[in-house]
Amino acid sequence: MTGPLRPGISGEAQPSGEAQPDHDTLRGLLGAWALNACPLGEAEWVEKHLAGCPSCADEAARLRDAAGWLSADEPLDPAPTLRTQVLARALAVRPAEIRIPDYASAFVAETARLDALLRDLGESDWVQRAELPWHGGVEQWRPAEVLCHLTAVDGVLSRALGLPDPVPPSPADAAAPGIDLVRRTARLMHAQRRRGPEAVRSFWREQTRALVETAALAAGRDDGAGDILVDYGAFRLPVRDAFVDRAFECWIHADDVAEAIGWPYGPPRGVHIRMMVDLATRMLPHAMAALRAQGMASLTAWHSPSYGDPRGIRAVKLIIEGRGESEWLVPLEPLPEGSGPLPHDIEPVATLAIDGVEFCFLCAAHRDADRTPCGITGDRAAARDLLHAARLLSRP
Repeated sequence: MTGPLRPGISGEAQPSGEAQPDHDTLRGLLGAWALNACPLGEAEWVEKHLAGCPSCADEAARLRDAAGWLSADEPLDPAPTLRTQVLARALAVRPAEIRIPDYASAFVAETARLDALLRDLGESDWVQRAELPWHGGVEQWRPAEVLCHLTAVDGVLSRALGLPDPVPPSPADAAAPGIDLVRRTARLMHAQRRRGPEAVRSFWREQTRALVETAALAAGRDDGAGDILVDYGAFRLPVRDAFVDRAFECWIHADDVAEAIGWPYGPPRGVHIRMMVDLATRMLPHAMAALRAQGMASLTAWHSPSYGDPRGIRAVKLIIEGRGESEWLVPLEPLPEGSGPLPHDIEPVATLAIDGVEFCFLCAAHRDADRTPCGITGDRAAARDLLHAARLLSRP
């Protein structure tokens, strides 16, 4: 014998007087040999053959390596980035005929993550009540009711894109025209109250897919759909920003649901956090104006005679650290209509450094502005005003 015997499954040796099989037969046994599935006699024949046949020896080594992977104790779950890598590779070879616009990418990712969470909920999870804080209070809704809320607000985007409104019409609309997100949510919850959680989930998911498909088709036609204004009632946003807004709320409320049932739920990708922060920084000047109107802003931030830039522009430099890392100059007051972008050479009155995920939770009123970890240099009152104004971006 020229090599150690490999134990087989049957444990029975072949008759010692039997002639050794030919090359093709022994090559056909290599797979079983690699898996230790040959009887003792066959394993002896294979190993004698491998000692004198380089091609079969190479093949046997590859098969034995593969067999080692099959018996490994390591988890077989794919890496979280595998899907993205496979899709990126496939699209590099064959580009998609209809591409999803970049502004909808966060919405695609966050609705998919929430859907994955919902698919794993058990019966007891669907009856848990999630707490949804906003700057005016706290709502307590079951997961299906959270989906009704998301669907109702997504519906204003659906209407802007020419899709059916998921919220049934009401005679009260004639008496109180305009968009009321609270009223829309209540109407849809009432309409869906007799449906099971899975039916509500499917209803929400079908609408999210329709929104993405419509945006992709519009982008393919290059008809300027991203600039269409979406009426939220209290404010309006172009479609490109509305998709980011809807991704943001989807993530925040998914996290609310996950917390209610005790499941871990991570934040969005850094590039999507950056999109959300960018939208918040453009809305913050209006929130700062609302803070002043409520008498909650610091007097120092508004009335120092030599305060800010000589051109009369006051701004805070916002440094986002961690996920979504970037920098913004945030005006402390809305810029005049038609004034164009903020000049880049403005000397900020203060610098505020904060973690990107924590800043997003603050904008959702899920954090206390006075207790959120951050670094401030310069006019602390101005920076603190910005933190308090960020909470006003939240809504029920």
